[in-house]
Parts: sequence; structure tokens; C-alpha cells
Amino acid sequence: MRAKLALAACAAVLIGSAGGLALARQDTSMPGLATSQKGYLAPGALDTVKVLAPAPKPGEARYEADRKTFLATRALKDSPRWKLAQADNDERAILADFACALGFTPTPETNPRLVALLMKLRHDVGDAVNKPKELYRRQRPYLIDAGDICIDKTDALAASPDYPSGHTTWGWTVGLVLAEADPEHATEILVRGRSFGESRVVCGVHNASAIEAGRTNASALVAALHGSNAFRDDLDAVRAEIAAARAKAAKPAQCDVEAALIAQTPY
Repeated sequence: MRAKLALAACAAVLIGSAGGLALARQDTSMPGLATSQKGYLAPGALDTVKVLAPAPKPGEARYEADRKTFLATRALKDSPRWKLAQADNDERAILADFACALGFTPTPETNPRLVALLMKLRHDVGDAVNKPKELYRRQRPYLIDAGDICIDKTDALAASPDYPSGHTTWGWTVGLVLAEADPEHATEILVRGRSFGESRVVCGVHNASAIEAGRTNASALVAALHGSNAFRDDLDAVRAEIAAARAKAAKPAQCDVEAALIAQTPY
């Protein structure tokens, strides 16, 4: 079974919801639907297998550190941080997750250029994630050591490899893009981007090393994206759009609660 990042393996349209912006997906087997030609980068422009360190192997220090972190973080079950990890599991609602950091909640109506950029970008993220996942085929932590996770233990989840984390690659990529588009809020945006990846460890569905690899993956991808004239032009348009949308929008609620939860790393 091929390991596919959900955002790149499906047809998607953006919709508004009560929780903010979401990516509504529709599974499809049509060949060529989610190829990198639909992204900013040409096929093969970035080989993340060569960028990332190899996945940890049994007996190595990183492998044993991952096991200890997974077992230690099971104590977070049912805590407020656990509940945030459950909410962060839906990678489609990424802009709602960054609402507090941005100071407003983007919608397709107020931020169509941002929506369009992310819809195009998701293909590049998928290309960056899928090749190393399929090469290393590392098991998720709950398949190595017994322990609860914050979502259902489905066959599909078990079949999708751990390394690198697709959620983290996606969240850190979006965070880097938003931080550049909104530099006055870069600190808050990047703290939220960091915590989005950490939620995967809290949830128990990724090892800590997969989160680190996801951030490296995203950083390499964004660096490569800056070589694209189309990406730079779209980012300039998003920068102006965010400033205009914030001037008209109300600040999201419960931001103090979220800030307290993500202030410190949970492991």
C-alpha cells in the first residue's frame, strides 16, 4: 500500500465551517490527479530523501529515545494538551489552527489568495513526504510499544509509515509561509507551528524523530519554493491580503487558553 499524505492524495476544495477554514477532501483513484505538476515545483526538483537523515533503526540511540518519549507522553491522556492534539489531527483545518497566532480567522471569502496558495502548495508537500515515507516504512510508535493514542487505531493509520511526519511537514510549511507573509506575528505563528507537530507525539501517532524530520522537510521545501517566481508572486499577494483581512476581522476566542497550552514543549 502506497503511503500518501492525505492532502496530496485526494481532490480537495476549500469550504468554510464553524471551526474556520477546512480542506474538504474526496478520495479518488484517477491517475495523475495529485502530481507535482499541480504544485509550484517541477517533478524531482527537491529530493527530500537526500536531505533527511535516515529513519532511526532498532538499537540506535534515536530509536530508543523515541520509545522513551512515546511511553512518557502516554501520561498526557485526557489532559487539555491531549484534547488539543485531537483537534490538531485534522490537517484540513490548518488555518483555523493558526487563527490565534494570526489574530483573526481566515476564510475563503476574506483570504482567497491564501487559500489558493495552500491548495497548490499541498501537492509539493505531498511529494516531499511520500518518497521518504515509502523508503523507510518505519512503524508508528504505538505499533512498537503498547499505549493509547488520541485517535482511533485504524488499519489505514497503521499502514501509513511514521517517518517523516506528514502532519508536521504540512504544519511547519504553512507556519513558515504565514510567518513570512505576516512578519509582525512571526513568533506566535512559529510557536503554533511547532506545537502542531508536537501534537503528533502527544497523540502517540508519531515518534519525536519523525517530528524533527518533518520540520527539516518543511524547511527544505520552503527554501526550494523561493526559487519559484510563481510562489514569490503569490506570497506577495497573500501578504497584502492578510493585512487587509486582519483590519476587518474580530480576534478569535480562547486564545489565552491555547497560548498557555503551547508555551512549553510537552516532552
